[in-house]
Amino acid sequence: MPVGILGTGKYNPERRLTNQELETMVDTNDEWIVTRTGIRERRIAAAHEATSDLAYEASLKALEAAGITADQLDLIIVATITPDMFFPSTACIVQEKLGAKNAAAFDLSAACSGFIYGLANASGFIAMGTYKYVLVVGADTLSRITDYTDRNTCVLFGDGAGAVVLGAVPEGRGFKSFKLGADGAGGELLCIRGGGSRLPSSAQTIEGKHHFLYMNGRDVFKFAVRVMGSAAEEALAMAGMDKENIDLLIPHQANIRIIQSALERLSLSEDKCMINVDRYGNMSAASIPVALAEAVEEGRLKEGDRLVMVGFGGGLTWGASVLVW
Repeated sequence: MPVGILGTGKYNPERRLTNQELETMVDTNDEWIVTRTGIRERRIAAAHEATSDLAYEASLKALEAAGITADQLDLIIVATITPDMFFPSTACIVQEKLGAKNAAAFDLSAACSGFIYGLANASGFIAMGTYKYVLVVGADTLSRITDYTDRNTCVLFGDGAGAVVLGAVPEGRGFKSFKLGADGAGGELLCIRGGGSRLPSSAQTIEGKHHFLYMNGRDVFKFAVRVMGSAAEEALAMAGMDKENIDLLIPHQANIRIIQSALERLSLSEDKCMINVDRYGNMSAASIPVALAEAVEEGRLKEGDRLVMVGFGGGLTWGASVLVW
């Protein structure tokens, strides 16, 4: 059966961390950040907010938009690299918060590509007839794993959550393709080394700052520029479309230069691209669903529009999807 998105929702914390504030924290300046990343501010979760809280708020809006109640959900998938805790899963915590007593629940870890991976999983469950309604959430509180003494990474990341409800849609609508990929050889380029079974938490891992996000910015940039365009092109080919068919592109919001590179490769103008990196920075798995929810709010998607979502992340991973709205 055709599977598509029935409702969208987003949540961003109230606190804004501006470039001017970062100037007082590390050796950087607004012009440097904007020129190299396009970011002007990012949202930071309050002390009492965890990833499940952000996910819960976004999920409420998605359920309302879809016109269903939490107890109608069959499955909850939360894509995140900043779970509330190792276990239980953040998805289980969200299930309890929502009162979704009939839903199975699990987390998915594919970093910034996680939302696309989650959509592919959810779409498959519904297409097979296993489930009717699936909630997919991309949520991260990257401020909790960011070293605010590292000028190369602390300017990039923010917190947020986006959610969608998937279900059956009319013939001709819905998801037309998914292209997922991974290259584990690049895993060390973007990672958190400490806290797992390889390097358990200790005084030494804390002293060495191994619990903060590490990124080899130069190599990740090269990878992103290459894979964003190629993944989108492959997903379009799988859907029997080409780049001239794109009505709206929603890319992972990591860096304006990476987005511009994808636009150039796909021969698209900025008016066919959803861009909010200037207001939120890189929110990892939340990046694409928040941009999608804003596109819906702003009326940038109408029935029959052909939408491409594409992202990349740690793993290294990448994912793209073509959807007829």
